[in-house]
Amino acid sequence: MQIDTSGQDTCAHPRSNAEQLEILRQALAKIRFGAIQLTVHEGKLVQMDVTEKRRFQN
Repeated sequence: MQIDTSGQDTCAHPRSNAEQLEILRQALAKIRFGAIQLTVHEGKLVQMDVTEKRRFQN
């Protein structure tokens, strides 16, 4: 399963390494504060979780 930067499940078809890298690049360009976690099984990228943090001043 792979998650694109819009957060929608895109497991309908496998993606090439170039497509996976482009999705990761887009996520990195978009996020200001947070984390990107990659899950790998048997040497293949199977999931990307993007967690964005937003902080508010009192």
